[in-house]
Amino acid sequence: MQEAVQTQKTVIVVGAGPAGLMAAEGICAAGHQVHVYDAKPSACRKFLLAGVGGMNITHSEAYPEFIQRYYDKAEWLDTAISQFNADALCDWIHNLGIETFVGTSGRVFPKDMKAAPLLRNWLKRLRDAGVQFHMRHKMVGLSANEVVFDHAGESVTAQADAIVLAMGGASWPKLGSDGAWLQVLTEKGIDVAPLQSANCGFYSEWSEHLKTKFAGSPLKDVAFSFTLEDGQVVTKKGECIVTQDGMEGSLIYAFSKYLRDGINDSGQSSLLMDFLPLQSEEQVIKKLRNTKPKESFSKYLKRTLSITGVKAVLLHESFPKEAFQTAETLARCLKAVPVSFYKTKPIEEVISSAGGVCESSVDDKLMLKAIPGVFCAGEMLDWEAPTGGYLLTACFATGCLAAKGVNEHLAAKR
Repeated sequence: MQEAVQTQKTVIVVGAGPAGLMAAEGICAAGHQVHVYDAKPSACRKFLLAGVGGMNITHSEAYPEFIQRYYDKAEWLDTAISQFNADALCDWIHNLGIETFVGTSGRVFPKDMKAAPLLRNWLKRLRDAGVQFHMRHKMVGLSANEVVFDHAGESVTAQADAIVLAMGGASWPKLGSDGAWLQVLTEKGIDVAPLQSANCGFYSEWSEHLKTKFAGSPLKDVAFSFTLEDGQVVTKKGECIVTQDGMEGSLIYAFSKYLRDGINDSGQSSLLMDFLPLQSEEQVIKKLRNTKPKESFSKYLKRTLSITGVKAVLLHESFPKEAFQTAETLARCLKAVPVSFYKTKPIEEVISSAGGVCESSVDDKLMLKAIPGVFCAGEMLDWEAPTGGYLLTACFATGCLAAKGVNEHLAAKR
C-alpha cells in the first residue's frame, strides 16, 4: 500500500467528452489521481446529442476497410485504433452493462439506441474509481505542469504531473467544442491545421424555380460519383435533401472531404449524380425507347423511368434540351447529372470538423513534442472520418492511446 501512495501522480484531463473520459479511465486504472475539467455544466453533451436519433457507436466492417475511412490519416490513426478497435469498443460497452446490435448497414448501436444509459453507467464507474469532475472550467492557459481555467469569471490554476487535452473540434460550439483551445496551442508554437467543416452540407447556386418550388425536396435512390486527382472514382448510393441554397444529408456528407478540398483548391467542386443507379445505361435506353406520340416530356420521363419532381428539375437545369433528343443521349444525362458547389456549410452547424493538432506535433503516444507531459486526444487532433461510428471509435481509441502514453510517461519519471 505504501508503494501505491508513493507512485500515485496527479493527472488533469481537459474535456469531458468520449476521448477525455476514456483517457481518464485508463489513467485512473493505473493508480493515478485524475481530475477531469470541462467548460460545460455536464459531461458528453455532443455525445448525448448524437444519440438523440439513435446512438451509432461504431461499425462492424472488416478492419482493413474500417481503417481506410480515415482517408490520408489512416496510417497515423492505425496505432490507436488497432489497439482499441470496434470489437474492443463493443466489449467495453458490454462491460458497462449495455447490449449492442449490428444494424442492416453494418453500423453498431446500443440495444435501446440511446446514449444516456451508457453515459450514466460510465460516469458512475469513473466516480466510483475516484475520478473527480470540475465543471464550468474553461481552459485559458497551459504549460507543462499547469492549466489555467476561467471559472465563473475567476482565474483558477491547477497543477498536475501530466495533462491530457481532449477538447473536441469546432462543430456544435454551444455544446462545448468551440475550438477556443487553438489560440492557446498556437501561442505555444504547436503546429495546428485550420479547423474546417466536415460531414457537412454545401452551398450551390439553384435557379429561382428550384428554390421556390422544390427546396426541401428529398433526393432518393441516387448515387453520387466523385473523381479523385489520381483518376479513381468514388461512388456511393443513398439520399440527401435539396435545400434552398444547396444540399444536406447523409449522401452529400459522405463526399464532404473531397468537395471541401476541391473548393479549397479552386473555389468550386462538383460531382455527378446518377438518378437511376440500379439500372444500367442499356436498361434505361430500352425503357426510353418506349415513346408515345404527342406525350409531353415530363409525362414521358414519369411513365418510363418515374423521374419527377426535383430530379426532373435538376436534369433540366444541368443540360440543354438538345441533349434529350435521343434515348441514348438522354440516358447518359440521367446517369451523370453534374452539380457544383462553392462553399461548405458553417462549421458551427456541421456534424464534425477537420483539422487540429498535426501529426508532426505529437509523438507516437500523442504527447506534444513542444510540451512534454501534455497529451492530445479525440477530435482536436488533425483527422476526419465519415459518419457511421468511425468518429466515435477514433475518439475512444485516441483517448485510450493517450492514457497509455501518460502512464508510460509517469512511470519513466519515477
